[in-house]
Amino acid sequence: MEKLSTMKHQQVHSVEEIKNLRKPLSNVNKEHKEKLTAINKVALWITDHVGSMGFFAIILCWTILWLGWNTLAPASARFDPYPAFVLWLFISNMIQIFLMPLIMVGQNLQSRHSELRAEEDFKVNKKAENEIETILMHLENQNELILKILQRLEDAEKGK
Repeated sequence: MEKLSTMKHQQVHSVEEIKNLRKPLSNVNKEHKEKLTAINKVALWITDHVGSMGFFAIILCWTILWLGWNTLAPASARFDPYPAFVLWLFISNMIQIFLMPLIMVGQNLQSRHSELRAEEDFKVNKKAENEIETILMHLENQNELILKILQRLEDAEKGK
């Protein structure tokens, strides 16, 4: 009887060996969230909400009301006279000045989180590739064994 040593893949890992080699997966989302400071959480919240249609609608309505009131209201009721709208420009610029760095911080945090998720996905894909390769080697070995068994059966049938 021929031995397994004639098979192509002699160094095929067993399922137990694969399980022992496998490092536990980590939840990158949870780890990232736990590492955030309070200001980082605020920056992410602002980044998420300022980039929404709701925020755009609020700013648009505020602008229309402000400019409309200071253009169409009776002259005595106008508090930021047309055409300069100095107070409106000042408030708008202050909002931009304060939001811009926070949005950039939030985007940097989101980018870092995205990179961590991509690295973890790569690790998972690499593990899956190794496991699939091992399975394919096992199947190839099984095919060789089946072909040898079939050959022996045919030889035994001819010998009758």
